Amino acid sequence: MEAVYASGFVVSEQEYQVFSQADGTLKQVVVKEGEEVKRGQPIVIVESVQQSTRYTMAKESYEQAVKNKVPVMAELDATLQSARSKMQFDSINFVRYGNLLRSNATSRVDYDRAEIQYKNSRNDFLTIKNRLIKTQNDLDLAIQNSYNQLKISEEESANYILRSDIDGMVFKIMKEKGELVRRSEVVAVVGMPDNFYLKLTVDELDIQRVKEGQEVAVKIDAYPDKIYRGSVSKVYPLVDTRQQSLRVDVILMEKLPGLFSGLAVEANIIIRQKENALVIPKQSILPGDSVLISTSAGEKKVKIMRGIETLDETEVISGLDVDSKLIVN
Repeated sequence: MEAVYASGFVVSEQEYQVFSQADGTLKQVVVKEGEEVKRGQPIVIVESVQQSTRYTMAKESYEQAVKNKVPVMAELDATLQSARSKMQFDSINFVRYGNLLRSNATSRVDYDRAEIQYKNSRNDFLTIKNRLIKTQNDLDLAIQNSYNQLKISEEESANYILRSDIDGMVFKIMKEKGELVRRSEVVAVVGMPDNFYLKLTVDELDIQRVKEGQEVAVKIDAYPDKIYRGSVSKVYPLVDTRQQSLRVDVILMEKLPGLFSGLAVEANIIIRQKENALVIPKQSILPGDSVLISTSAGEKKVKIMRGIETLDETEVISGLDVDSKLIVN
């Protein structure tokens, strides 16, 4: 059997780290470690006095803007109605003076005075009407702006409630109640409790031999008495330049007995294997892929063709048979 060694960890399916989106103090742990959580359910709540104050101010500003509109508009509407009544009265009076002037029952001065009075009251009415429209637009804009500020503050406040993105389990809470939480700091780890896979690291010198679908023999430190079987599900193309290695994911063929993420594992990714093979100790091979055998005529050097290789043994495809007497130095 030829295999590539890999090491890594047991990882829960869809496992991810929950990052804080704001600075503050951990106020409450809603879901404890090992408890199941639904998608959208709060896990922890972070508190910030500054954000709470901003939200309160935004809410009060919006409520005040709404309250201010009613009395201001009522006052302007009453003024507009008074101006309309005066304009209508002056209009009737102006028409009446026109009729009297045509009957020579009044003077031109009184008619002109009535006309000026009507035009002034009409201009006053239009001015108040325009002022009412402008004031209403300004108040509506103030309400909309304060509403937008309230929504922004609500969205910022929502960042202080860290929720689960999946139906799963909380594996780890990184902070305790009362501790300081920084933006972009990991606060919790969430994953699926029933499905696990292996996240392995393979040396870059061996990665060209690893392919999807290859069988994997797995030893988990927490369960030393059993060898688990798996299959390579994905080979990642990006090299970790710090460790000169690549990531390989393995799906397990059977479920683990416990719901533990992060268990250390060692694995052998099986590259080639044969049920029946002729093998010799690796130390017996001489330079040029040759070995020494004993014959009736003495020692003889024979060239061989290698097959599967392990750390200690090499398969011989040709050059020897089962009856050959190998000389091992």
